[in-house]
Amino acid sequence: MTPDFKYSSNFSDNFPYINKWISLGEVISPILEKENTAFKLDYFQPTFSYKDRGSRVMISYLKGVSRKYGIKEINEDSSGNAGSSIAAYGNAAGFTVNIFVPTQTVKNKVEQIRLYGAKIHEISGSREDVSIAARKNQGIYASHVYTPEFRDGIRSLSYEIFEQTAGNIPENIFLPTSAGTLSIGVFEGFRHLLDSGEIESMPRIIMVQPDVISPICDVLNNKKRSTAYGRSIADALITLSSPLMEIIQSRMANHVGCITVTEDEIVRSRDALAEAGMIVEFSSAVAYAGMLKYRPKARSMVVLTGNGLKNFS
Repeated sequence: MTPDFKYSSNFSDNFPYINKWISLGEVISPILEKENTAFKLDYFQPTFSYKDRGSRVMISYLKGVSRKYGIKEINEDSSGNAGSSIAAYGNAAGFTVNIFVPTQTVKNKVEQIRLYGAKIHEISGSREDVSIAARKNQGIYASHVYTPEFRDGIRSLSYEIFEQTAGNIPENIFLPTSAGTLSIGVFEGFRHLLDSGEIESMPRIIMVQPDVISPICDVLNNKKRSTAYGRSIADALITLSSPLMEIIQSRMANHVGCITVTEDEIVRSRDALAEAGMIVEFSSAVAYAGMLKYRPKARSMVVLTGNGLKNFS
């Protein structure tokens, strides 16, 4: 939910429920301007993805209430980036961390999770099977999708964009989208700035999904699919149905759009970004592919969410 207090330029004031922060050296990620498009390089974070924004807030919150509720062990289901992030921050907070991953997860990402000290549980079956296994394990289910404090941490991305652009926020913000955690967090951050009188209007949030697996776009665009969802080269965007759909429809309907891109468009966009000096995951390049397809006339920003070195073997 949008905070009911005014935005503060002091970061911590915007998260009053955090008493002590768990930090791994987060940075204000740079914005690169190229050909009338702004790229927010949010893979410049401790575990090399934007997920650190959510993990930092969620883990700091859980640490703060751990003694009261006896929290010692946490569980997360993830295809890679969220697992790495929660593993790193959870370990720093002193928790035993269990990360449940699908058996087909990119091995480099599994190894990154392991290096942060987490216990890896590879689960065969559907994405839902992985989630069920994480929920049933001892400890608490610290999901990056279901835990509100994780989504709340993403507000910091909107605050940074506001501060870095001196309030001159681009009219369109393109985001790669799986379950919608990123989009909801960014929306709530800008809504907080609007309600606080810091900005005069909301940017339009353009969610981008692969053609072959686009549950949010299908709902928002009233599209009936003739084929079942398939697998995408954008391995981090694998949600078959978003549990956050009701939130997106009820809170964000007037401020969002959703477009899909082909596998070829994703590959071409990843390669084009690399030639421009930005190495990102295919899942991150989805956002740029969406911008190229949409071709907005108004000022736009593409948020690049994951470092492409994660895909290299």
